[in-house]
Amino acid sequence: MHIRRSPEEIAANRARYEEHQRKGLEFAPKALPGKSAKPAPELAADQVLHRETVPGGWYWATRVRKNEILRVSLDHGFSTVTLVAWKADEPSERLNLPDTVKVQWTTGLGKGRVILSDMGTVMFSITEDSCAAHDCLMGGSTASSNARKYAGANGADIRNTRDNLVKLTTKLGLDRRDIPAALALFAPVRVDDDGRFVWKPELVEDGDYIDLRAEMDMLVGFSNCPHPLDPSPVYAPNPVTITRIAASEPAADDLCRTATAEAVRGFENNALAVI
Repeated sequence: MHIRRSPEEIAANRARYEEHQRKGLEFAPKALPGKSAKPAPELAADQVLHRETVPGGWYWATRVRKNEILRVSLDHGFSTVTLVAWKADEPSERLNLPDTVKVQWTTGLGKGRVILSDMGTVMFSITEDSCAAHDCLMGGSTASSNARKYAGANGADIRNTRDNLVKLTTKLGLDRRDIPAALALFAPVRVDDDGRFVWKPELVEDGDYIDLRAEMDMLVGFSNCPHPLDPSPVYAPNPVTITRIAASEPAADDLCRTATAEAVRGFENNALAVI
């Protein structure tokens, strides 16, 4: 049932939200930095645990341990890759984008931000990010969205994110009901003044990358398929490189762990989870 609210009630709700937001943003002992420099820092041979090139249209899953870093990089040209994750020893705890956005008061994920689970713990810290153009809101493609988007295409004949994640999840011994909302990396989605989603291709360039530090042992899945808003009429996603980097202990004043009150509380929850 749809409930009509009066203008006065709407205004009061907005004022209450803005007051909560103001209080939530007051604590910021460190300003968040700008985009990371390119090219991505070189890695010594002993830092690289594994390097995977995920072809366009395909998917890949890996286990990652606490403090290891997953570097996702556009070494072969532009592509959008979606990410999902579960706690390794308790996969009922999983990536939660609504809480990630709500708790940090922003959909703009970039260097210094964290990505939360549905238990209020931190799953990833974004330690480097050269573009800060990632989509928390729309998710990935489906067979029907592909069929609508690509003229003359049979949605079942070209790979899509939804079906890739179902296959990936099944191979991990999980169920399609375990699939969380997916984070689309290198998806330059913005919201215009009228509240509509728009695609801003100038925000992403070849060679962009993001470093995601694991804050717990996890199962992580990726799907390399075009975003539903990508305006290209041709289905031709480029390969994406994913590098698993050896763990190192973060410093006590690590940016992601100290930059916001929300992150501090999230890491407190991580500490409680291992007691």
